[in-house]
Amino acid sequence: MTLPIFFTGFGAGLGLIVAIGAQNAFVLRQGLLKQHVLAVCLACALSDAALIALGVSGFRLVSTVMPWLDPAMRIGGALFLLWYGARSFLSAWRGGAALLAEQGLTRPLWPTLLTCLALTWLNPHVYLDTVVLLGAISTRYDGAEHVFGLGAVTASFAFFFSLGYGACLLRPLFARPNAWRILDALIGVVMWTIALTLVAGR
Repeated sequence: MTLPIFFTGFGAGLGLIVAIGAQNAFVLRQGLLKQHVLAVCLACALSDAALIALGVSGFRLVSTVMPWLDPAMRIGGALFLLWYGARSFLSAWRGGAALLAEQGLTRPLWPTLLTCLALTWLNPHVYLDTVVLLGAISTRYDGAEHVFGLGAVTASFAFFFSLGYGACLLRPLFARPNAWRILDALIGVVMWTIALTLVAGR
């Protein structure tokens, strides 16, 4: 009986994670650059695992105890996404700035990880998907919530590592500067769109 619950958790987790967002766009970019791919994928997957565990164990109750948490996360997340989106638009406008890997220049690990973690933990949508939605679904499986959560965590690991390392296969396409400019512009649109939805409260 636990295997169907595991796969239900896997499907639910994958369905929520697969939509392109700030976190996924960042993982894709790092994969294309072949910069700190393992660390970035691991940071995203472990962050998701922690949030899913919180949701499955009943973290939803925190929002009723601390009602200020949601608006604070929305404002902080929106400001960060606006800044990151502006940086992506600037990179697209300048052109070639994203080809630092081709020039032998690599961004240090810790700034990369901090950006990755900020895109994860400052985005209220991540909490909605992992803590609230997956947490709510897990309540259907009384006594087997942990099995559902394990399935969702497995989906997170599978997705992020597939995205990060799968992006390496697209590297020949992104040897062309125009492809990078388009990607940076699309990332900027994604970041600003998410920021606007946070400000609008949706």
